[in-house]
This record gives sequence, structure tokens and C-alpha cells, in this order.
Amino acid sequence: MIARSLFLIALLSLSLAAAARADTFNSKTADFAVAFKGETSAYKDTSAFLLPRATMTIEAVGGPPGDYVLTAKDGSAVQQGARKWRYTAPARPGTYQVSIDGPAKKDTIDLHVFVMVPANEVKNGYLNGYRIGQYPSKPLNGNPLYTPPPGFVEVTKENEDTKVSPHFTLKQFLCKEDVTRKFPKYVVLQERLPLKLEAILERVNQLGFRTETLKVMSAFRTPYYNAAIGDVKYSMHQWGSATDIYVDPDDKNRMEDLNHDGRVDINDSKWLYDQIEKMLVDKRYQKFQGGMGFYPATSAHPPFVHVDVRGTKARWQG
Repeated sequence: MIARSLFLIALLSLSLAAAARADTFNSKTADFAVAFKGETSAYKDTSAFLLPRATMTIEAVGGPPGDYVLTAKDGSAVQQGARKWRYTAPARPGTYQVSIDGPAKKDTIDLHVFVMVPANEVKNGYLNGYRIGQYPSKPLNGNPLYTPPPGFVEVTKENEDTKVSPHFTLKQFLCKEDVTRKFPKYVVLQERLPLKLEAILERVNQLGFRTETLKVMSAFRTPYYNAAIGDVKYSMHQWGSATDIYVDPDDKNRMEDLNHDGRVDINDSKWLYDQIEKMLVDKRYQKFQGGMGFYPATSAHPPFVHVDVRGTKARWQG
């Protein structure tokens, strides 16, 4: 009986410690949200990807009553309603910022606008000396998701640390072979992907693992690199829609022992996979549905989970 009581006390202590760690996590959201390009985000840092001179509608939704103000130093914005604007991107590729202030400027959402280099500037598989390779000539089963991307974000020393969401930066999504490569570098990223990663990150923290970001082991892949590593022809990584992730609070390139069994193995990636699956049942997160698979460790990497935002459910074990 005494042993059981001690066990329950220890279990309660662990639960309280986990709750305390989770309570310190700041999701960095505003008291309103912005809707744009089919997405809705309340994160104080969020991102959009546009071609030069392309337009999008930005709308402030939810939040307290009052005046909402959009400020754009570059590009142009025309107000279409009390909380609605039509934004036109600058003509020159680069990184720009649009700020939406809530009433009395108590809360602000910074929308980081990445104006892409148009894909028609790729010549013979190269963009400004950077090897892209060739996208498949036909979309998979006619699905428009697999149409070659319209452009590429140029990643520079000046913009690589730009937040695409509160806890993820642009450089985390670079092609794996680009880590030590000199500039220029290019990336494709879908707006929905960092939003999904933020939801997963918050879930991980709620479960007691205090971490400020997820380790993105692999994100964008050029078709050239994807073919070089022997991945499937239509890998979602090539469209900036997929990441391979694991939980690494101390940035040691090591998966955390998520299931607390004293080992780091495929059971930890399965644990993370299961927690994401539970999260996706919630109506708030069903828009993040996509492909997901869990993988064991190899000599080159720890256990990890693949997640993507293809929009339809697909599951596998690697």
C-alpha cells in the first residue's frame, strides 16, 4: 500500500512538472486572426508566398470590435471593407512585411510576404546557378497539387532568419543539401505547412515536452535532389508541402525519449505519430489533414515522422 502511494505521488509530481513546463510555452497568437489565400492564422508572425505584382485579399476576422489598420511599406493595399484589403505584391522578388493592427494597436499580426522568383526564369534546370532539376511533366493522376510550383523564394543571408510562423524560420525549410551551400539558395513552401507545424509544436508542449521548435530534418527538396536520394517521383517535399520532423528540445540532433521507456527508437516516432493523429480528429485541425508516416533511426538520422498537407489522408510506416 505504501509503495502504491509513493508511486502515485511520483506520478502526480511528474504530471505537475509536465504541466508547469507546458504552461511556459507561448503560442504567440493575437486576439484576432487574418484570412488570406484560403488560410486563417492568429499567429503574430505568419507568411504568404506570391509572384511579383500578384494580388491577394487580406481580412481581419474575429477579435474585439474597433478599427483594424493594415500597413504595407512595399506593394500596395486598397481597403475594401472595415476589415478587408486587397494587397498587391511588389514587382521585385524579395521579402516584405504587411502589418495588421487590432483596435488601439493592442495586438499586431505581421504577415511576412515572400515575393518569389517566377519559375519561368529556370533555364535547363537551373535558377541563377542553383540546380532545381525537372518537375514531372504531368501531374499525378491529373491532381493540380502536383503542378510545378509557380515560383521559388530566394533565400539570402538577410532573410534566412525571417519567421514564417512564430517558432519556425525560412532557413529551416531549405533543401537538406543546402545547409553548407553558398548563396543563392531557393525554397518552395506552402502557407499551410508552418501552420500545421505550429499546431503540432503546441500539442507537444501540452504533453510536457518543453521545446521552442521542432527539428525539421528534411523539408523542401528540389526534383534534382529528390531523384538523387532515390525518393518517389511525386514526393510532396518537392512542392514545399512536407516535412520530416522529430522532437529535439536541446538541439542535439537526437529524438527525445517521448514514451519514457529509456530508449530512443521507432516507438518514439510512433508515439509522436499517434499524438498528431489524435490532434487531427479535432475539428480545428482537420484542415491540416494529409500524409503521415513514422520511421526508425538509421546511422544517418534519428527516428522521425513525415507530415504533409496534401489535403487527403494517407498513412504508412517507413
